[in-house]
Amino acid sequence: MCGYYGKNPAETVIWLCAAFSGHISGGCRSLPYIFRKGEKMNYEKSCGAIVYRKHHGNTEILLARNIKSGHWSFPKGHMEEGETEEETARREIKEETGLDVLLDTGFRETVTYSPKRNTKKTVVYFVAIPTSHELVPQKDEISELKWQEIGQASALLTYENDKITVSKAKSFIALMK
Repeated sequence: MCGYYGKNPAETVIWLCAAFSGHISGGCRSLPYIFRKGEKMNYEKSCGAIVYRKHHGNTEILLARNIKSGHWSFPKGHMEEGETEEETARREIKEETGLDVLLDTGFRETVTYSPKRNTKKTVVYFVAIPTSHELVPQKDEISELKWQEIGQASALLTYENDKITVSKAKSFIALMK
């Protein structure tokens, strides 16, 4: 929480910080939310990965298009009770894409944002390479899967925090040669 301001005892405006690891100039990017007495913040956690492959000398990453919103992002999903971040990432990638992957936990990027009122969501991303090859999109969540050259992925990605994450992943993957 970056700050608060209340004009009425029944309502308080809370400024939630969505700072992306200090990569937004000017520090914190805040969004106002009005909380009424008794309301609570909901917290969600998801895990996934930037799945990449080497193809004809290029590095390509796998992008998934959400069936409901149409936005492009990376395979990810909610943690289940008792799962580790790595188990969640592997399970969600398998469910959404049909791929088995080998995670590299040397890359771990965390993004926090507010997808809806009274909700704070944290997503943990790793990088991963596929150990299987047949793409099978999850019918009720994913409308399309696409291998995209990593340098051109930002043109398809919907959200700025995903563009920042892919840029960091690109640097990490380049060091692995």
